[in-house]
Amino acid sequence: MQFLFIVFLFSALLFGTELSIASYNVENLFDAKFQGSEYDDYTPGKHNWNERTAKIKLRNTAEVICDINSDIIGLQEIENRYVFDELKKLLKIVGCEYRYSAITTKPFSSVQIALLSRHPVISQKELIVSPSYKIRNILEVAIDVDSNPITVFVNHWKSKSSGGKESARVKTAAVLAQRIVKLNSNSEYVIIGDLNSKHDAPNSLEPALNDTGGITAIGDIIHTYKDSTSIVKSQIIKLPKGFHYNLWNELPANKRWSHSFKSQKGAIDHIITPPSLFNGHGIEYKDNTFSVFAPRYLLNKYGGINRWKIKNGNHAGSGYSDHLPIIAFFTTKPFKIIKNQQSIIPKRQIEYLYEIESLTSDILLENATVLWARRNIAIIKQTTTGRGILLYKCQKGLKVGNKYDIIVNEIKNYKGLKEITSISASKPKGISNIIPFFKNNKSLNSSLNQNEILKDMVGVYKNHKIHFINGRSLPIFFKIKNFTIKDNSKVKILYGHLGYYKGVEIVIYDKNDIEIME
Repeated sequence: MQFLFIVFLFSALLFGTELSIASYNVENLFDAKFQGSEYDDYTPGKHNWNERTAKIKLRNTAEVICDINSDIIGLQEIENRYVFDELKKLLKIVGCEYRYSAITTKPFSSVQIALLSRHPVISQKELIVSPSYKIRNILEVAIDVDSNPITVFVNHWKSKSSGGKESARVKTAAVLAQRIVKLNSNSEYVIIGDLNSKHDAPNSLEPALNDTGGITAIGDIIHTYKDSTSIVKSQIIKLPKGFHYNLWNELPANKRWSHSFKSQKGAIDHIITPPSLFNGHGIEYKDNTFSVFAPRYLLNKYGGINRWKIKNGNHAGSGYSDHLPIIAFFTTKPFKIIKNQQSIIPKRQIEYLYEIESLTSDILLENATVLWARRNIAIIKQTTTGRGILLYKCQKGLKVGNKYDIIVNEIKNYKGLKEITSISASKPKGISNIIPFFKNNKSLNSSLNQNEILKDMVGVYKNHKIHFINGRSLPIFFKIKNFTIKDNSKVKILYGHLGYYKGVEIVIYDKNDIEIME
């Protein structure tokens, strides 16, 4: 007997216990019973929400959880204990049983927060943020992993939709931070869930939602961002109590997303770790194991998320969630660095982006001036004689005439047009004189590249081209509905974007950007 115990102890020290922790916002796992607190779209008997569609949604959710196969998984947007129990029954039937679980009980709330575990639950409690049914509680669950206790905080912070200001998330984060302060300094815990905040928030906080003077829940209250771009993993153990390391830092910029809203990809689901998971004792993070769970069936043909479909206001009975699950691995073996995250973001010029097809890591564009913006795009340049580049659906908060240091995450070519499609930080550097950045009639003899802005240039329109006074001509394309112009009309281009389609062409986005002179 003693020999067997020694063998077991030796094996545990040699191989350690492996533990996986995941988080998944399942997007409205509702039943087909009327409680009165459900969202209108999920009211039984309306919008094709019924027993059949509810069972499909339940089955699809179970499929994802079973495929993730995580030892512990936090879930967001579970309607109530009844549908949670139905989910557990189905998981058991298909061979993915979880013996232990926990769920919040917020009265009158449309959705609850839950957790499934294959390790025993020691205790559970709810951290009450507000009596309002609109603000969700935080689920705190203590779990025994082979005599190693770890606490999991499962979160679902206030959404940014419908004017969700940052103060609401700060309030929730403050309750969590106050609880963490009361833990033993060596307590092992992990923060998971849908925090509705990007990993690089303070720098990505939308101005319209900033009612806190720039203070952010995830960055300033939970302390996941302060100088995190320069923290290497060997220094995590030196972080003060209450400071954390966000596992999104391990992924390259173009992989940093788990959710898509209005075609904007973002990393709003999180697994956040304290220094105690890097200290060589108890449960440790297993380096470089954080990932987004994205099998082909969870993605649509465009590379977006294959979410639960509602067509013409009715449930179609197909799809999954509008979030992708995230997962990380832990072990009882001491933490060992396999790969450090990028510690210093390299500085580059815009010209560099025209030499490459994609980014494998973030780059920094210093002193980039915003010289023009229309709809969901903008043009930036670093120097008056250098190249310009287009920002596509990522220019929120940037103002024309201002200069910024911009961290670029992702670029792409769209039919030959070079675009920046994701930025994670934009540091204001003051106001810039934008007049010298424009191209005009005087500079027509110089080379004209894509992503320049033409200003106050006069020419004659004929055969879908503008013929300038020096004999040069360029194709022109109007992104204006019902806009016509007669051949041989003399025109003045007040603002024109030099786009690209089978060659450089002038693109006009607004009728006020062109003047018909005669």
